[in-house]
Amino acid sequence: MKGITDSGRRSRDWLRLQGLAVRPWLRAAVVLGLLQSLSIIAQMGLIAWIVHAVLIEKVAHVSLLWPGVGLVLAMVVRALTQAAQERCGQHASARVRQQAREQLALHWAALGPVRLADRSSATLTNQWVEQVEALDGYYARYVPQQWLALLAPLLILPLVFWLDWLAALLLLFAAPLIPLFMALVGMSAEKVSQQHVLEAGRLAGHFLDRVRSLTSLQLFGQVGAATVSVQDAAERYRAVTMRTLRIAFLSSAVLEFFASVAIALVAMYIGFGLLGFIQFGPSAQLSLFSGLFILLLAPEFFQPLRSLAQSYHDRAAALGAADIMAALQLESVDHESDSSPAASADAKIIEARDLVLEFPGRGRVLNGISLEIARGQVVALTGHSGSGKSSLLHCLAGFVQPNAGSLSVFGQLPGRQSIAWLGQRPFLIQGSWADNLRLCAPRADAAAMLRAVSAVGLGPLLAEQPQGLETQLGEGGRGLSGGQAQRLALARVWLADVELILLDEPTASLDEQSELEVIDALRSLVSSGKTLVIATHHSALMALADRRVELAQGRLVNV
Repeated sequence: MKGITDSGRRSRDWLRLQGLAVRPWLRAAVVLGLLQSLSIIAQMGLIAWIVHAVLIEKVAHVSLLWPGVGLVLAMVVRALTQAAQERCGQHASARVRQQAREQLALHWAALGPVRLADRSSATLTNQWVEQVEALDGYYARYVPQQWLALLAPLLILPLVFWLDWLAALLLLFAAPLIPLFMALVGMSAEKVSQQHVLEAGRLAGHFLDRVRSLTSLQLFGQVGAATVSVQDAAERYRAVTMRTLRIAFLSSAVLEFFASVAIALVAMYIGFGLLGFIQFGPSAQLSLFSGLFILLLAPEFFQPLRSLAQSYHDRAAALGAADIMAALQLESVDHESDSSPAASADAKIIEARDLVLEFPGRGRVLNGISLEIARGQVVALTGHSGSGKSSLLHCLAGFVQPNAGSLSVFGQLPGRQSIAWLGQRPFLIQGSWADNLRLCAPRADAAAMLRAVSAVGLGPLLAEQPQGLETQLGEGGRGLSGGQAQRLALARVWLADVELILLDEPTASLDEQSELEVIDALRSLVSSGKTLVIATHHSALMALADRRVELAQGRLVNV
C-alpha cells in the first residue's frame, strides 16, 4: 500500500513540476472560463427577462430590441471565450509534451546506446508517443476545468441565493456529492490507467519482437505458437482497456445521475411554487423571471462539474504515464557529477582517473582504470573477450557514463565533441554511395568523397560503377562484400571532421582477404594524424599502433 501511495505522490509531483512552465497559459484558460460563465449568466438572465416581459408584462416588441442585442452579444462573447480557453489549454498541453519529449531525449542520451540496447524499440516508441500524448487531455482540459468546477458554481450560487435561497440550498447540498464520488472512482482509475500504459508498451514490444523474428519462427515451425502468444498479449491489453473505459463511463454516469436528480428537484420546487402548491420559505415570491432564471442556471451550475467528470479519465491516463516518466527521471544519471573531467583536464590528452563501470547482473566491467592518451597517438586496446575493451571505448565515446572516477577527452566530457565510431558491422543505409558518405559529412562535395574513397582503396571499384557515387546500395550495404562495406564506412570516417576515432574489432567478422583490405585502408587513416583507439586482438592491427594497452578482467595489466 505504501508503494502505491509513493507512486501516486511521485506522479502528482511530476505533473505539477511539468505544469510550472505553462502556468500563465493555464491561468489564462481559467480566467477565460470564468468570463464564459459570466456571459452564460448574462445570456440566461436576458432570456428569462425577455420571456417574462413578453408573457407577463406584455411589453411591446420594439422595447425588446436592446435586450435582444445584449443577448446576441452575450452569445458571441460566450463562443469567443470558449474558443480562446481551448486554445490556451492546447498551447499549454503542446508545450508540456514538447518538454516531456526533451526530458526523454536527455534521459536516453544519458543512458547511451549501450544501456538502451536491452530495451525494446517498441517500448521506447510507446514512451515517446503514447505516454507523452496521454498528458494532452490533462493539461488541455482537466487542469483548467478543476479550477472552473470550483469557481464557476461560486459565481452562480450567490445569484441563485438572491433569487431564492431554498433553490440555492438544493443546489448546494447536491454539489459535494459529485466530487465525493469522483474521488472514490478515481482511486481505482489511477491504478488501472497505470496498468493500461504498461500493457500497451508490452504489447508493442511483444508484437515487434515476433515480426523481427518471423524468419526464424518459420524455419523452426513456431509461427502458430507466436500467433497465439500475440493473441494472448492483445487479449490482456483489451481487458485492461475495457476496465479503463468502464471506470471512465462509471464516473460520468455517477455525475450525470446526481446532477440530473438535483436539477429535477429544483424544477419540481419551482414548478410547484409557481402553481402555489408550496408556501414554504421564499416560494411565495417566485415569479416567472426568477423561476425561469433559476431553472436556466441550474444546468450551468453543474456543467463545470460534468465537464470535469468527462475529463477525469484524462487525469487517470496522465497519472499512469507520469508514473513511468517520473521513474525514468529517477533512473537518469547526473553525468555532470558522475563523470566530471579530470582536475588537470588537458586539451591535448585523453585522461582517465580511477574509472569504474558497472552493469546490472555483470558487476564491474571496468575497475580502477587510469590512462592517458596523447593527441595524434594510435593506441591498441588488447585482451581476451570480456576483458573490458569495448566498455572502455563506450566510455570514451560517451555512450555510457562511468559509475565512479573521472574522464576527459581533450579537456571535455565524453560525448561533448564529435567522434567517429566503427564497429564490427558497418552501418550503411539503403541509398547511394554518396548518401552513405554524407552521413558524417553532410556538406562533403564530390571531390572530397572521391579522395576518401581512393584513400581506403575503393577507387578502382567505384570506377567500375556505371553511376559512380550515385550507384545505389541495398540496406546494410547489400551489393558490397564485407570488406568493401567496412572500407566504405572507413571512407566515411575519413571524411568526418573529428579528432578522435574509435574502432571496435573492425576486422572481426571478415575473411582473411577482406581483413587485409581493411588493414591497408586503416594504414592511410593512421597516417592522417588523428587519434585512433582500436580494440582488437589481431596482431596485424596491433602492428599499426604506436602503443599497446592490455586489459584483463576490467583492469589494466600492461600500459
